[in-house]
Amino acid sequence: MTGKSRGGLTTKIHVATDALGNPVRFILTTGQASEYGQDNALIEGVSADFVLADKGYDSDSFIVAIKEISAEPVIPSRSNRVRQRWYDREIYKERNLVERLFQKLKSFRP
Repeated sequence: MTGKSRGGLTTKIHVATDALGNPVRFILTTGQASEYGQDNALIEGVSADFVLADKGYDSDSFIVAIKEISAEPVIPSRSNRVRQRWYDREIYKERNLVERLFQKLKSFRP
């Protein structure tokens, strides 16, 4: 599934990992698709103490969904959010596991 952007055809990968950085769920969307449409699908049926995500996943509905699974959201607020939300910056540093997963995947592309 690809989308057309100014740079050409693109695909966006949304991924959820466990605490060790192992992939748990992959969702592919078109490049211009927002993270908002995939956020709840990534955590559906998952049990976690913390849900770490980047600013692209900062939405009130996603925060509520995270709290409904009894997890703590660790998502920085977007800069245009009127009331900035607190998040644990030390725990947020663990989000690099997702970035490392993408680097591993990139090493296998042709």
